[in-house]
Amino acid sequence: MSTSVTPMLPAGFTPQGFLPSPGHSLKPPGRTIGRTRRRHAAIAVVSAFMALLFVTLIAFHGYVAWIVAHPYVAPLTSNPKIAKGLDYTDAVFPSKSGRTTVHGWYIAADAAALLPAKTIAAAAGGDDQAAAAPVASDRTVVFSHGYGANREETWVPMYDLAALLHRLHYNVLMFDYGYASEADRSPATGGVEEAQQLLAAVQYARSQGAEQVVVWGFSMGAGTALQAALQTDASDDIDALILDSLFLPSPESLFNNVRQYLDLPRFPSLPLVQLMLPFWTGTSFNQIPAQQVMQTSYTIPTFIMHGTDDVKAPIATAEHIASSQLNPLSREWVVQGGKHELLFQTRPKEYIQRAALFLSQVDADWKSNQPTLTASAT
Repeated sequence: MSTSVTPMLPAGFTPQGFLPSPGHSLKPPGRTIGRTRRRHAAIAVVSAFMALLFVTLIAFHGYVAWIVAHPYVAPLTSNPKIAKGLDYTDAVFPSKSGRTTVHGWYIAADAAALLPAKTIAAAAGGDDQAAAAPVASDRTVVFSHGYGANREETWVPMYDLAALLHRLHYNVLMFDYGYASEADRSPATGGVEEAQQLLAAVQYARSQGAEQVVVWGFSMGAGTALQAALQTDASDDIDALILDSLFLPSPESLFNNVRQYLDLPRFPSLPLVQLMLPFWTGTSFNQIPAQQVMQTSYTIPTFIMHGTDDVKAPIATAEHIASSQLNPLSREWVVQGGKHELLFQTRPKEYIQRAALFLSQVDADWKSNQPTLTASAT
């Protein structure tokens, strides 16, 4: 018995010499390979473009985050002696955390302001003993400057306020936060490390003989003052707060301020900048106690002043914090038409009067609560 086997042939071919059957079209292999290669090349180009776009997006927002952490700050242009004829000494001390170093100027109070008239006359006549017995001040104001500025902050204007306090027999400490330091630069942390620098400045003022310390903050320096006052021992260190154009760092305030320079969409810009910030600062927004500040009623007297035309720091934040304060000396001043950190320039006379009145009331209240002072006075 024989068995025939029919060979299996490719479709479209006949047994005769494997010739294509009539009507069958066979594409040349080279053309198919060429189309496949072009398709793969197109996919590769698109993938490379998307990858480049993604890297560019990440790099751009990383740069924005770097700028936020390292703002440009103009160098110091003067000093208290040149600007207002005030003698000063250089102050250098570590932050309370020990991670950064703080540089500033310490201006001792005007001792002659409280000398009796006959003592001043004797000193003017050449009495060395009278001239060598100045009256030291136990009251100090520590200035807390704003973001993107240094201890001078000329538009406030800081030198004028220092001269005013000098005449009122206050010592004054002006210092740079790390992001503004020329000698020991460190990134801005939204108040986390800055609060440690401020507390160290307060401690320095105490080491110079201050029994009463008032922190006068501007913009983010005001928000930093509130963060510092949250510390458990801050009530023992800080006796009162003056807060001008209060700015409290938060994701929303960050985005609103960045939008003033770059018209970025909220998404994905805000999440990306927030994601990148810790790489440059070592801190995240979760570490900034903004909500705690908003909900705290501070035991120390707090004077909050804010302008209605402030586009950098929402007045609603200042009003909310002011409404939460229960200390009888705490108060709020809303300046109609006032712009961010330009309240002094808007109402200079009223600004000085209100600040001086607040300081005098704080001083009177502080003295009334000092048993040793009361006993010595009687």
